[in-house]
Amino acid sequence: MAKLVVNQSLVGNIEELISLCPFGAMEDKNGELQINSACKMCKICVKKGPKGAVEYIEEEVVAVDKNLWKGIAVYVDHIDGAIHPVTYELIGKAKELAAKINHPVYAIMMGSNIEKQCHELLHYNVDKIFVYDHEKLDRFKMEPYTAVFEDFVNNVKPTAILIGATPVGRQLAPRLSARVKTGLTADCTILDINENTDLVQIRPAFGGNIMAQILTPNHRPQMATVRYKVMDAPKRNSSENGEIVKCAIDTDKLDSKVDVLDIIAKEKEQFIEASEVLVVAGRGIKKEEDIAMVQELADLLGGQLACTRPVMEAGWLEPKRQVGLSGRTVRPKLIITVGVSGSVQFTAGMNNSDQIIAINKDENAPIFKTAHYGLVGDLYEIIPNLINQIKASKE
Repeated sequence: MAKLVVNQSLVGNIEELISLCPFGAMEDKNGELQINSACKMCKICVKKGPKGAVEYIEEEVVAVDKNLWKGIAVYVDHIDGAIHPVTYELIGKAKELAAKINHPVYAIMMGSNIEKQCHELLHYNVDKIFVYDHEKLDRFKMEPYTAVFEDFVNNVKPTAILIGATPVGRQLAPRLSARVKTGLTADCTILDINENTDLVQIRPAFGGNIMAQILTPNHRPQMATVRYKVMDAPKRNSSENGEIVKCAIDTDKLDSKVDVLDIIAKEKEQFIEASEVLVVAGRGIKKEEDIAMVQELADLLGGQLACTRPVMEAGWLEPKRQVGLSGRTVRPKLIITVGVSGSVQFTAGMNNSDQIIAINKDENAPIFKTAHYGLVGDLYEIIPNLINQIKASKE
């Protein structure tokens, strides 16, 4: 890591030095020069400013002893003991990673009266399940859950932790990473691991234009969140394998400033993640009224209507129907994209679908690199034709 240090006595004309910065990262605060978060570390102020006024200093990196950290841990996400399916997907990925470096697979579960659920996890070949079972953990509360997770990290020292990008996981993961002073990569689409136990965390960046490969070589544990339906869940074994380790923690650490008075269940609805057939409306749809044509095709196929980000931002469909990393990650048996160009951000949210059919008039559209079948042509001719053929076959 590096930092810029300002020597106020050598600054001289503050306004003149401020004018050197192309990013507006310098400001005058009560007669002193300060550098704000807009700084890109370009070092123009160091090179062109008064000598010694701003110094670029490389901070010494203290390497962690990686031999002290062992195991790939998975956070067991659940509500009232009902385990979220993303947990099983992460266990499958953890087993794959652990096999490469000969490490065990751990699971950490916290809650109240969860012994039965722990035994269910043993059907997925988890080596050890660390269980924090206490009445104060019956509902998710930030302070006690973070305290329990920190206790687990300090005692077990896993080299990596995988957490589902659920509403709970998205809150808990950053809080824990700050508590144990380590890095966190959100919404990973690919995970791998090097022989030296460095976790390779890959996710789209810069609006989906590149796939960023992120490493945390000098800190442990390494942390990543992964969305539901990105990884493959392992098959359930008929027999139990592994060990349940019951853990205790000082009950004072389980106190919370927030009390959960009641939980009101939302009315159940079918989300696009659960649909086996999706028809996705993209930028190629010219006007809002034409969405009805795509909806009709989805209805005839017994599926649901979904969309890309431009369609959602235009207000034609609600955000919960958006496919992509800034929307929902889906894995249907059949997905038909209509007028979708196929950005990295979009395809990362649907490229694990069983069958992908793309309809686009541009034969060079990126979506055709992902699709299993492609139809090159005007969607306003192809979709009505498909609808008529499906109706005729049903009659």
